[in-house]
Amino acid sequence: MQKSAIWSVVAVAVVTVLVLAGAFVLLRGGEDDAASDAAPSESAVGPSQITFVPNADQRADCVAGGVGGIDLPCLGGEDVPGELNDITVVNLWAWWCEPCQRELPITQALADAHPEYSVVGVHADANATNGVAMMNELDVSFPSYQDDTNRFAGLQGLPGVVPITLVYQGGEPVGMFPQAFNSLEELEAAVDGALS
Repeated sequence: MQKSAIWSVVAVAVVTVLVLAGAFVLLRGGEDDAASDAAPSESAVGPSQITFVPNADQRADCVAGGVGGIDLPCLGGEDVPGELNDITVVNLWAWWCEPCQRELPITQALADAHPEYSVVGVHADANATNGVAMMNELDVSFPSYQDDTNRFAGLQGLPGVVPITLVYQGGEPVGMFPQAFNSLEELEAAVDGALS
């Protein structure tokens, strides 16, 4: 191999590592991020003061293979064979995020109102136990994948905030909403807009 070809391979590898490291830093949030984007301090569980403790309740099973072309394990459930529907709505959330706590029940209402959609979550935090407990506490039953390393957001090139709602049609992304929705009607309008 020629010297210039070796340097080209090394340069591509270095750039790839830097891009992935930068994405990880952005997704984990910096000190200047807004309160809804920052991870919790050790002294406070979260603004809603929900006490998260291990819960033995079984969570919904997930379609094996993940979502958006990214294979992730199921949060509290099993990976089962199957396929997601043509229209899939993904809620990217974290247990410590107050806007996520308000939005997850709205996303559940979307799942209940639109059985023709696959509605799934991606929990973007390493603490799966608190993720399961929050979903149980909020009586949210749609399946959620577990993302310990923010792989989903990093590989999708998503901004470093939660919540984010994504809409897929035929496995392809057609909409991304890095915001919290305040009502079912608002969420339905965003999904409809992405699909039109």
